[in-house]
Amino acid sequence: MLEGLKVIELATHIAAPAAGGMLAEWGADVVKVENPDGDPIRRGFEKLSPDGESPAFQLDNRGKRSAMLDIRQPEGREALLRLMRGADVFLTNVRPGALKRAGIDWESVRAANPALIYASVTGYGLLGDSADLPGYDVAAFWSRSGVASLMTPKGEEPFPLRTGLGDHTCALATAAAILAAVVERSRTGRGRLVETSLLRSGVYAISSDLAVFLRLGRIASTHKRTETAVPLVNYYRSADGRWVCLMPRDRRTDWPKIATAAGRLDLIDDPRFRDDEGRKANTAALVAALDEGFGQVDYAELSRRLTEADLVWAPLQTPQELAGDPLAEAAGCFVEAPDGRGGSFRSPATPARFPGWEPVLGAPPSLGQHTAEVLAEAGLDPGQIARLVEIGAAL
Repeated sequence: MLEGLKVIELATHIAAPAAGGMLAEWGADVVKVENPDGDPIRRGFEKLSPDGESPAFQLDNRGKRSAMLDIRQPEGREALLRLMRGADVFLTNVRPGALKRAGIDWESVRAANPALIYASVTGYGLLGDSADLPGYDVAAFWSRSGVASLMTPKGEEPFPLRTGLGDHTCALATAAAILAAVVERSRTGRGRLVETSLLRSGVYAISSDLAVFLRLGRIASTHKRTETAVPLVNYYRSADGRWVCLMPRDRRTDWPKIATAAGRLDLIDDPRFRDDEGRKANTAALVAALDEGFGQVDYAELSRRLTEADLVWAPLQTPQELAGDPLAEAAGCFVEAPDGRGGSFRSPATPARFPGWEPVLGAPPSLGQHTAEVLAEAGLDPGQIARLVEIGAAL
């Protein structure tokens, strides 16, 4: 779908490379420019991997080409600028100050390629005193944005988020913003600066809560399941130890269905639980009563009852259980990704599917695997490429 779109990616770790990975899967030619040490995430989890490759790197970089350029050297920097002059998109999460010092910030390069879409991914945006601060997702997306505070039950200590959760959320926003700029350029012929940040992505992730706070000055806390203000939106455990999540669409009409599924018809007209106010005032008693009821029903029977009642519910699954879930398989959550050596391995899919069109998944590149061909496409002759390799500005 994005055939003909050329992307130069100067980025490490997850947030920006994941955006580039989605564009590559959708057909763009994404050239990943790496320094002589390579993207540090190449070395993540490598000791656990049977082939010595990092699954985290493979996930976000499959289908790209890799060019190794040492842009600390003038010749390497000039080679990068040459690639950028022929590109549609430049994608980076290098800090703004470093880009400016290298002369590859937006203001420095825009005149050489007025059609270039320059996508900047940062921790805290491009303006203000925090523009050049480092910002992994656990800091900018999770902690500073308020996400961690809202996710931590009242009275409990905060905890770190899982690997890449905020990064991949930001990557979705980045890919969408780049494509919006591509559409605009199709009308105007002009590129533009596009910026996303981990902080802004985190703020948007909790924007429903923030909208209430900013307008009404109120925000709800997250409580333990026995103390929540809406006990029907909760987790309950079956007789064989499986937790299920309940999320009623209409608590008035779904309440009798939930009580019935729990085998507790006696609760339906109990004056303590008949309406939201009563349930809120008697949360602990209601949770205890439903725990007793659901605790008498095994998971297979409970799933049948909840599904036949057309209730919104889901099992609380571990990643191990998810990997074998036929519903996740049918939803396209996994792909067979090539390993570059004639084999393949199961890997998470990107979040969009286009019925009638299937992406051709490419293997993740080795460091500098495509340097010579990428530089040749940019117009460098064999002698120039050999010279860059000789002085260590290219591999």
